[in-house]
Amino acid sequence: MPRNRVDGVIASWSHNCAAEVTVAVLGGAWKPVVLSLLGRNEVMRFGELRRAAGEPTPRVLTRQLRELEADGLITRTVYAEVPPKVEYGLTECGRNVQPLLDAMAEWGRDYAADVRRESAGGGADRENDPGDAAGR
Repeated sequence: MPRNRVDGVIASWSHNCAAEVTVAVLGGAWKPVVLSLLGRNEVMRFGELRRAAGEPTPRVLTRQLRELEADGLITRTVYAEVPPKVEYGLTECGRNVQPLLDAMAEWGRDYAADVRRESAGGGADRENDPGDAAGR
């Protein structure tokens, strides 16, 4: 499967923000979840991934898996059995993404906790928050 989507981002990359490439590769409804699950479980079948991820539609999950495979982050192993058996695992590149996913998870937990605290306290006055550029 060609990586036209990511290759286009890399070709037009302005070098101002390397995060653009990261988002192009990891951005997707289920990609971080799939990579995290495979990081914890090493090898998983489609149904296992789908159940563990929270039941994405088969079509969406298939597309995300194909993109991850095309981008070199996961492997897909098909066994000649009836019924067909397909297993997914991480490549070295996929394993190298795990610290980034861990950092994203930590940031997400902290952010969610801040939002919950803010919501429980009646919400902060963002217009008068000196750290909020929109209120300036």
